[in-house]
Amino acid sequence: MSMKEIEKHIKENLGFPLDDLHDLPSSKVTFDGGAHYRMEVPGIENVSNFETLVKESEKQKIQIHRVIGTVGGSALLDKEELKYYAQIGHDAKMETLVNPMPTRAWDTGKQYGTPEGYVSGMRVRGQHNLYLWLREVNRCIEAGIRGFLIPDEGLLYLANKLRADGLIPADVKFKVSVFAGHGNAVGAKMLEEMGADSFNPLADLSLGMFAAIRQVTNIPLDVYMSIVDSMGGNQRHVEAEEIARICAPVYFKFEPGKNECDLYNSWHDDATLNHLVKVKVRMAKISKEWCDDGETSLTFNDYTDDLAIPRP
Repeated sequence: MSMKEIEKHIKENLGFPLDDLHDLPSSKVTFDGGAHYRMEVPGIENVSNFETLVKESEKQKIQIHRVIGTVGGSALLDKEELKYYAQIGHDAKMETLVNPMPTRAWDTGKQYGTPEGYVSGMRVRGQHNLYLWLREVNRCIEAGIRGFLIPDEGLLYLANKLRADGLIPADVKFKVSVFAGHGNAVGAKMLEEMGADSFNPLADLSLGMFAAIRQVTNIPLDVYMSIVDSMGGNQRHVEAEEIARICAPVYFKFEPGKNECDLYNSWHDDATLNHLVKVKVRMAKISKEWCDDGETSLTFNDYTDDLAIPRP
């Protein structure tokens, strides 16, 4: 078979572009309710951080649609804290997705934490850790949480099967983490077909790469506007308008700081995290200003019917 035949099959039969889309076409998809972009704040590790986020978003008059919480693991919260955490998200009408178990080599394996092993991708090691993940998911669901961070495809496959079979509530959402390591249109399509409700691609993709992903997917993309220094320190606020236009529906994601281990390990400092919460909200406000001041007609609204808001 010739290369031209392969190229034709990929493009015409499989529906994938053969290159990144350098002409940067506008997305034809929006969120339910018509929005092109929303705001996501990760790293809300406990109730103090969550309270700070709600107060700061009200102070800055900027809506935060989605919270990615307990990056260090919801298992660090006791039942009372977990229920209150869910209550805060419910009262603030913020979609709240939590990471049930640590996924940064904080179990018995250290390969991920080595200089070269870190690029191997974050995966759950062994069946027992999958079982522990499910136990913690069950505990979170009982507390009212309705969204979870998924670090690998095997876990996504299992979780989606359990949701389809009615063992996990149908209103629970799964977001594929950046640590799954995906950054192209084929991988994104695979995740969508496996049941992902949204997808966090690698943080340093070009606009053309984002455009290629959007051409073949409909689920929301979660795009870093700011990322920790240890993962590149990218600051993409000035691209906010283009990212919203090309990637819609898209969550703008903010995660400043030195590195994730300092921020999210079990000994993290609440005062530091609370300070960063305020920085994230300010970044969200600035990103919205870039969109508001641009020439593209972009929608940003307070529609919440499709959000995985906690049900405590």
